[in-house]
Formats: sequence, C-alpha cells, structure tokens
Amino acid sequence: MSLTDITTRSLVSILAVVGMSATIMEQASAGKADVVGVDVRKTGEGQYHFSVRVRHDDTGWDHYADKWDVVGPDGAVLGTRILHHPHENEQPFTRSLGNVRIPDSVESVTLRAHDKVHNYGGMEATATIPR
Repeated sequence: MSLTDITTRSLVSILAVVGMSATIMEQASAGKADVVGVDVRKTGEGQYHFSVRVRHDDTGWDHYADKWDVVGPDGAVLGTRILHHPHENEQPFTRSLGNVRIPDSVESVTLRAHDKVHNYGGMEATATIPR
C-alpha cells in the first residue's frame, strides 16, 4: 500500500465523518416541537374542536413535527392530530382536530407536540375547557 493510497483512504474517512456530523448537527438544530398557541371551542355535548399552533424548524422527512396531543390531567391522551409531512416553509403552522371527547370533570387539558427526532419535550400549552 502506497502513501497515496493511505492518504486517499484517510481523506475519504474524514469526509464521511464530517458528512455524518453535518447531518447530525442539522437534525439537532431543528430542536423540539413547541406548542405556541391553542384555540378550543365546544361543538357538542362533551365534544370539542382544537386548533393548535406548532413551531418546529422542520428540516425534511427525517426531522419534522409529526403530531400533537390533547392530554388530560391524569396523563391520558384524549386526542391526537397526526401531521403527515414536514412544514419547512410554513412556520409556525396551525392544524385542527375535531370531535375530541372531554369528560365533564376535566377543567383544562395540556397540548404537547412531538417530532421524529426528539419525541416530546418542547413547550406545552394549557387550555381551559369552555362549558
């Protein structure tokens, strides 16, 4: 093996590591998904409609906000809005979910967002249930 072969292999290895590091840094820079706004309205007996505003620096299909949840005070998930694609050019964005059943005993719920890399952990919001 010549010195040129060793140098070429070393350079290829270094470039591979740099490329992986750039991808990891890009994914990490998007941060966690944050709930930045919520509107809730009663639509029927025990049923509610939620419009939730989410902010996340989506970087593509590998790292985007992929859902948000309505969570009761006991931790039970009362509703989930699945987000089927990245919103790279629409930040923050608002999506709605209707027909969420909320028990009469629940006075407020928590809204939390999820992303494909960090899962949960961003800013959450609390909404008072209108009666």
